[in-house]
Amino acid sequence: MKNIKNSIGFIIILSIFMGCSDVVDFDPHDEYEVTEIDYLQTESDYQTMAVSCYTPTQWLNQVIVLGDVASDNAVAGGENASDVVALQQVDDYNILTNNSTIEDLWLSAYEGVNRTNYLIDYKDVNLLGNAVDFDGKEALYGEVHFLRAFYYFNLVKMFGDVVLFTDHKLGLSDFGTLQRSPKEDVYAQIEIDLLQAISVLPTAQSQQGRITKYAAQALLGKVYLYQEKFDEAVPVLQSVVDGPFSLVDNFDDIFLLAGENGSESVYEVQYSNGQPYYNWGGQTRGQGNYAVQQCGVRGFNGTADMPFNSGWSTNLPTQDLAAAYEDGDQRKDATTFDVEAYANNNPSLNVTYQEAPYKNTGLYNKKYLPRKGETSGQVELNYENNQRTIRYSEVLLMAAEANLRASSVNQSLAQAYLDSVRDRAFGDEDHRVTATVQAIWDERRLELGMEGDRFFDLVRTGQVNSVLGSLGYNSATNGLFPIPQREIEISGLSQNEGY
Repeated sequence: MKNIKNSIGFIIILSIFMGCSDVVDFDPHDEYEVTEIDYLQTESDYQTMAVSCYTPTQWLNQVIVLGDVASDNAVAGGENASDVVALQQVDDYNILTNNSTIEDLWLSAYEGVNRTNYLIDYKDVNLLGNAVDFDGKEALYGEVHFLRAFYYFNLVKMFGDVVLFTDHKLGLSDFGTLQRSPKEDVYAQIEIDLLQAISVLPTAQSQQGRITKYAAQALLGKVYLYQEKFDEAVPVLQSVVDGPFSLVDNFDDIFLLAGENGSESVYEVQYSNGQPYYNWGGQTRGQGNYAVQQCGVRGFNGTADMPFNSGWSTNLPTQDLAAAYEDGDQRKDATTFDVEAYANNNPSLNVTYQEAPYKNTGLYNKKYLPRKGETSGQVELNYENNQRTIRYSEVLLMAAEANLRASSVNQSLAQAYLDSVRDRAFGDEDHRVTATVQAIWDERRLELGMEGDRFFDLVRTGQVNSVLGSLGYNSATNGLFPIPQREIEISGLSQNEGY
């Protein structure tokens, strides 16, 4: 069956029709060939709409960028101080409430919520009151429940208390009527959705990229860690540890095109460039991974056989991150790309590049460095690199943390899981360290560097003030981003503290 990444970009536009007492004869078919009432009549309709529920996952790639730029892992970079202003604000801890990137992430996640709500609302009967049954429908809805949980998890970890609704897609009549719910209620709904997904999802899918039971269990385990529900996290993460996954020997291989959906992949957001995208007015809305272009070396050129494309020199790893890796740790070179060393070590490639981007660190994000042959059409908007969202190594580290912080500590299991990750990193058993909670938190930084977890890890583990305070972090924000100003003005939502 065709990989879902080739069809995930299909977008269904569902019109909202609001009746008026003095226009009783209006038929929406006068203006639209297909309306909401006509939809969800066949199995194909349900399948297509389910795929469209995946689409906003592609639009959330900037959460990954924020998770490192807001931390000690990366700086905004760019051409100058006025380049990528939204990221500069995050990097400088001077975020305005009209920050365009943060507003886009809010809208993207809620578009995902809207789509999943719509499909869940009409699971049993469509708008005409007819039931459409088919084999695999329950499992299909497991995917949809996972996706709704995924969207709400991104919202709650960024904004804390957020608007929670599950029984419909928003319409014009909802403006100004919904308020923020406590984050505890949001997490409770995320758990409900993931448990529902786990109960019906298969352990393997015929299409790469579709949600499996293991992906839902891994996300639920992560959600439990964020709430410090360690006793609950242990068994659900153990189910994934005992699954069919294995660590890739060469860490760098994970992030190659050939490494997509590999043995270490628990969940990846799928990207493609089969339908090239050209809209600079909505640069994150294509099927390609926009974040890849951001990571590239500005003005990067060389002979025809140089494998890399140029980019915008944003989201630059810090020297502090590079220094955190010990000698012999293969993750350092797979995470932090030293362009000067690369040029010096490859004289035959005649490498040239812009040497001093803004806030220059001399390093670039190797995991998603733009490569030739992985984009098409409007080059910058169409990179097909999947986002490695949950990897098996992270599951091992989450399971290690949960076992150490549960009411019944299992030191031996925690040690074994940490050893597995470090043995792969060094290619030997000589670099093992005692499994403590801090050691596992430190290992997460090394293993998941430039994958978007660092800032959120610092917040959830209570380290954010001590680690980022000297960099200008504003503790008054409590580790949250601002509610977009437009939502404050239109919907009357309250603002987070510190903004």
